[in-house]
Amino acid sequence: MTSVAAGVAASHPATTRTGIRILEAGGSAADAAVASVLACCVAETVYTGLGGGGFATYFDAATGEVTCLDFFVAVPGLDGDRKAEPMVTIDVFFGGLPQAYSIGGASVAVPGVPAGLGEVHRRWGRLPWRDVVAPAAGLARTGVLLPAAHARSLASCAPALAWGEGAALYQPGGRLLQGDELLFHPGLATAMDVLATDGPEIFYTGPYAALLVDTVRAAGGTIGPADLAGYRVESTVVDCAMLAGHRVLARHDLNRTVDTIGALPADLSRPGRAPGVASALRNTGAQRVGDTTNVSVVDADGNACVITTTLGLGAGIWLPGLGINLNSMLGEGELLTEELVPGRRMASYMCPLVVVGPTGDLVVAAGSAGASRIRTALVDTLLGVLVDGLSVPEAVGRPRFHVVEETVHAEAGYAPAELAELRGAGWQVVQWPDANHYFGGVSAVGLAGAAGDPRRGGVGLLLHP
Repeated sequence: MTSVAAGVAASHPATTRTGIRILEAGGSAADAAVASVLACCVAETVYTGLGGGGFATYFDAATGEVTCLDFFVAVPGLDGDRKAEPMVTIDVFFGGLPQAYSIGGASVAVPGVPAGLGEVHRRWGRLPWRDVVAPAAGLARTGVLLPAAHARSLASCAPALAWGEGAALYQPGGRLLQGDELLFHPGLATAMDVLATDGPEIFYTGPYAALLVDTVRAAGGTIGPADLAGYRVESTVVDCAMLAGHRVLARHDLNRTVDTIGALPADLSRPGRAPGVASALRNTGAQRVGDTTNVSVVDADGNACVITTTLGLGAGIWLPGLGINLNSMLGEGELLTEELVPGRRMASYMCPLVVVGPTGDLVVAAGSAGASRIRTALVDTLLGVLVDGLSVPEAVGRPRFHVVEETVHAEAGYAPAELAELRGAGWQVVQWPDANHYFGGVSAVGLAGAAGDPRRGGVGLLLHP
C-alpha cells in the first residue's frame, strides 16, 4: 500500500510553513504539530492561543496504536475562596442573527494548551523543546499577515476580540484589521521565549501562574493556584467506526462524530445517499460561532499528529505584558452540558481523527474547526476521500451541507440533483450564496495529498512534493 507522504495542513500559511520547517529539521509529527500549534498562538489568535484548550490524536506507525489526549479547559474553583462576579454579555452576529455570548474574567476556565503541547512533545517528540518553540517566538517578534478569511472571522467576533485590551490589537484607530494587514501582539515574543526556556510549567506553578490568577481574579473570575497546579493532561477513550472498509478513530466528542460515521447508510453511492447522510448529520439547537483551529501532520515515518485548539471567542482578559488572551469557555452556553464541578473538563465538539486502512496503515489525518459543524465538515471530507475517490484538496474544498432541525443549509455550488433528492425526502433546503466559514474548516493530510480549508485561509504542504 502506498504510504501517506509527510506533510502539514493548517489554517494559516505561517502555521503550515512552521510545521514543514520542523519536519525538514528531522522532527517527528509530534514536534511539527506542537510547533505549528504554537505558531497558531501567534498567527491565528482570532481562533486560538496559549490561554485556550484542545485535544490531540496521535497515530504511531510502528505499533498502529492511536492515542487521544484531552487538554481542554477545566472548571475552576478548587481553591474555593472566590465567587465569580457577573460576566460581560455581548452580541455576536452569526448567520445574520445576533447571538448572546458572555466574556470577561468570570468566563475564563483553566487553560490547557501549554500543558497539552508539553505532553505531546514529552511522549512523541524528538527535537529539543527549545527548538520546537523557536519558530513561534520568531513569528511573535515580527507579527504575521492576517489572511482575508481570518479577517472575515474577526469581523464576526469583533465584539469579543476587540473588547478591552483587544481593541488596540484588532481594531487600531477604530478600524478592524483587514486581510493582509499585520497582526502583532506586543509581549507575546517574551512569553514564547520564557516558554522555550522554562517549559509549560511556567503557566501552572511558575510566575506566569501567579500572574494569571491575579489577572483573572481582578476581572471577577475564580481561577486560583490550586486550579493551575492541579491541572493534568488526560488520556481519553478512543472511539472507532468503519467507513468504506477503513477504521476512523477519534475521541468521543459532544457531537458523537465517530458514532455518526457508524450510523451512515450502508449504501453510500451517489446519487441517492444525500437523504440518509442528512438524517445521520441532523443537528439541533442554535448554531454558534466556531472559533477553533486545527493542525494535521504526518512525518516521514508515517506517524500522524492532529491537534485542535480554541479560545472560544476569547474572554478579552489579557495577561499583562505577554500578549496572551484567555479563553471564554465558561461563557459558551452550549458547552455547559454538565454541572460545573471544579476540576471537571468541559465538553467540546472538537474531534481530531485518523483513518486507518485495512492493512493497518494510515490513510488520512484530519481535524476541523466549526463548533457543531465540525462533524459535518469531517464526515463530508472523509466521504469525499474514502468513498468518492477525491484528492484531499478536492474533498476539503468542495461544497458541503449542514443540517439543523429539519433544514439543510447548502453552500453555493452544491450538486442540484442531490438538493432535489433532499427536498423529495422532505427536507427544507436553504442555499447559501457562497462558501462560508460557517461550514467548518478542515485541515487534512492523506494518501491523496494535503489541504487546509479555503474557508479559513488554510494551506496544505507536502514535505517533498
